Order: sequence, then structure tokens, then C-alpha cells
Amino acid sequence: MAEPYLLVKVEDRIATLTMNRPDKRNAMSDGLLAELDAFFSNIPDGVRVVVMTGAGGHYCSGLDLSEHVQRDSEQTMRHSRNWHAVMDRIQYCGVPIVSAMTGAVIGGGLELATATHVRIAEPSVIFQLPEGRRGIFVGGGATVRVGRILGADRMIEMMLTGRKYGAEDGERLGLAHYAVGEGEALPMAYDLARKIADNAGLSNYVMVQAISRIEDMAKADGFFAESLCAALTQTSPDAVEGLAAFLEKRPPAFR
Repeated sequence: MAEPYLLVKVEDRIATLTMNRPDKRNAMSDGLLAELDAFFSNIPDGVRVVVMTGAGGHYCSGLDLSEHVQRDSEQTMRHSRNWHAVMDRIQYCGVPIVSAMTGAVIGGGLELATATHVRIAEPSVIFQLPEGRRGIFVGGGATVRVGRILGADRMIEMMLTGRKYGAEDGERLGLAHYAVGEGEALPMAYDLARKIADNAGLSNYVMVQAISRIEDMAKADGFFAESLCAALTQTSPDAVEGLAAFLEKRPPAFR
């Protein structure tokens, strides 16, 4: 049997997803995209956090161009819309996702990374949107997710020139939240994942579901949505436990 494109390991409330196309620098094939879609459509019970990484020293080098050239314009648009659906499923799966990034985080790999919620970059990381240098355009959501991080002006320059950013510049710009030393991304990802898993599940769910949506809203609508989220979480049993733990000077024991 062929090796799966996505290796999945679940241990102690944390699911580790390892993209497994090392010979292609984990380029995104239809098969890998489908396996990501399948996982995030049916996350195993008990998983509180997902850690995502890549095999062979690279996170994801983007769309597998050997597949791209086989599509006509209609197929390409449908493929792009499917990417949008899968990236939305990842971002809004309701479970926080931590990316431990090494090597290539390029094109569609950057689109994937920015659909996750916490991003850690080692010194080997290269952030790039090279589509402009290849005569094509992004199709997996970069104009929305990457554009909102960088701003349209900087993203235009990045695409026009094929400019590469390393880990430290990526952290400064917001493409990564942490820039760490060689070999430190995955250990840090697990440390952060354990902390996140100890949060109240409802709070985590609301944070990853609501905040980026509120960004899309008019100010008054965002304030109203925030109040709904506050009402939902602050009247929950976890909120009672959190307050009691604070007053009793002990760690909370959330459900």
C-alpha cells in the first residue's frame, strides 16, 4: 500500500498531522488536500488541539504544479474554490491549530499556514508567494488571509518580485507568531498545544470561530457578536470553575 499523504497521530488530547510528501517538499496534491479535508471534517473525539508540520524538513511548498498544468480554466476555478472550502474548514474547525514550520512555506503552503491559528518558524523557513514569477495567481485564499496580515500593498510587492522572507522577518510581519532556533519549532508547538488544551474547550472554540469573523463585520455588528460570545462563555460551567480556581489560587479543572 502507498504511504498516506497525511500522517495522523493522536496522543493526550493533541493530534499531530504530518504532511508526508518529502520528495515534493510536501507540495499540495489533490490527494493531500483530500486527506486534510477528511481529517478536519471529522476530528476524532477528545482532540483539543492540532499540531501541523511537514516531513523531510519542509512545511509545504505550495500547489503541485505538475497537476496545475493539466487543468483548463473552469477546472482551475473549481479547484480554487475547493481550496477555499478546505481552508475554511481548517480555520473554522473549532479546534486550535499550531503550525510548526520548517523550510518551504511557499504559495499554497503559506495559504495553508495562515488558515492555522498559531505559527512557529525555524531559521530554515522561507515565506514566498512566487505565483507572479510563474505567470499565475494565488488561488487558495492568500488575497484574503495573507493580504490581511501583510496589507495589500506589501502583498502586491511580494507577488510582483517573488520576494522571500525568513523567519525573523516573517515574525515581524505577522506571518509567524514565533521565530525560534533550529529544531525548536515542534517542541514549542507541543508546549503551546498542551497549554491551549488546558483552556476551557468552549472558550477555545469561540475564539477560533468568532474573532476572524468579527473582523469582517461592521463595527456595531462586531460589538454585538462579541457580546453574544461573552454571554455564551461567561455563563458556562467552565466560567464558574475558572473564577473559583482564581479565587482559590489553584489551576482550573475545565471539562
